[in-house]
Order: sequence, then structure tokens, then C-alpha cells
Amino acid sequence: MGAWWPSTHHIGKQPFTEVVVEPYAGGRWFERDANGAECDWGKVLVWEPPKRVIFSWHLQADWKFDPDMARASEVVFEFVAEGTESTRLEFQHRHLERHGEGWEKIRDGVDAGWTQVLAPYLHLLES
Repeated sequence: MGAWWPSTHHIGKQPFTEVVVEPYAGGRWFERDANGAECDWGKVLVWEPPKRVIFSWHLQADWKFDPDMARASEVVFEFVAEGTESTRLEFQHRHLERHGEGWEKIRDGVDAGWTQVLAPYLHLLES
């Protein structure tokens, strides 16, 4: 994920050197900087390659991590085969209201943010 995630989109004090997804349900989703400092983003809820992966998103309106699952939304990547040479990515960031007060700020931030984040990923898939 760090190969395509824009380096401008980080929550740590320093830009990340890698984005880590532990490849199993219950795994961590986090960033790590050059000094080894880590900042959690969420958890892997569903790990079903090559069909889908679902993450919990724990970043709140202040872009700080809250470990409370009741206050986490979900980020869904679903890969749908369209023949032998093509796959469609279906993306959804859902349950934003779970963040509670200020959830609208998160929605507004991620609306434009996901377009910027996913553009390099789509470019990588096309190449």
C-alpha cells in the first residue's frame, strides 16, 4: 500500500516510509516513519484475497486515532472479475456516522481525499 499511498496523507509527526497492512483478519493497518514510529489507522476486518479486504477506519474528525471499534467506520475494497483480462474495483467508505459528533467533517475530508489517494493506485493497476 505504501507504493501508491500519497506521502502527503499521513498522521504521524514525520512522513511515513511505509504503510503496513498485516495480511489477516485482526491485523493492523498503520504507517511507520523512518525512525520506526508507528501510527495506527485501523484494523483488517476481512481479508479475502483476491476478492475483498475491509478495514476499520479509526481516525476521528481531528485525524487522531481512537481504538474504540464503536467509533470506527469501514473502508471496503472489492475486486470484481469482468472476464479474464479485467477487474473492477468497487470502493466504499461506510458507516461514517459511527464516529459521532463531527462525523460530517470526516465525510467532507474523505470525499476529496479518497479521490487523491486512489488515483495513484488505479494508475499502478493500469500499468
